[in-house]
Amino acid sequence: MALLEVSGLHAGYSAADVLRGVAFAVEQDGITTVLGANGAGKTTLLRAVSGMVRRQGSVRFDGRPIETLATEEIARLGIAHVPDGRGTFFDFTTEENLRIGAYTRTDRHAVARDFERVYNYFPRLKERRHQQAGTLSGGEQQMLAVARALMLSPRLLLLDEPSFGLAPLVVQDIFRIMRSINAEEGVSVLLVEQNAALALDLADHAYLLETGEVVMSGTADVVRSNETVRRAYLGY
Repeated sequence: MALLEVSGLHAGYSAADVLRGVAFAVEQDGITTVLGANGAGKTTLLRAVSGMVRRQGSVRFDGRPIETLATEEIARLGIAHVPDGRGTFFDFTTEENLRIGAYTRTDRHAVARDFERVYNYFPRLKERRHQQAGTLSGGEQQMLAVARALMLSPRLLLLDEPSFGLAPLVVQDIFRIMRSINAEEGVSVLLVEQNAALALDLADHAYLLETGEVVMSGTADVVRSNETVRRAYLGY
């Protein structure tokens, strides 16, 4: 069953459409990745789901139309967005950043429990909970961005280029944690990622986006085995 269903999506900035008639879905408890070159429209796709750009078309979350909702209303439904650039509040501590992630929640006891949950996933953040976020390493800032999104207690996590600029070992650690969050807590994931090999290893379904249009889709194994994908995105 699809948790997120998108069809006929047009989105962009000012008068120009970046996405043209895009359709895709994220299954309940599933991990879907969107692959594509720079400029293909991947970031715009996530922003359109979150209501951050001009959009037209059908966007349904758990069967409910959300294409007319504001970004904050969409977040309250349980869609958490980890943007490119991580969105870290540099002047706040690690813990203050996490509290900002829970700003829409009123269940304070559950919020306290979720602090321990994210610190369990990211023990390095617990060690640095009183440290100014701007002084964290790039990998720690990416961990903080994911942890802050988890403090929303989301049903769907939107991840924009989580591997960008990070050392391979850090990336492997973050992707391992994402797999655990999906498997243990049933959080669905929509992943935008230029590292196609990593993304296809994590995801169960994949879409290939080129110049604002979906040109291929299928299970991760099917997309991985496609000769065009292998040559253009996997390098063999």
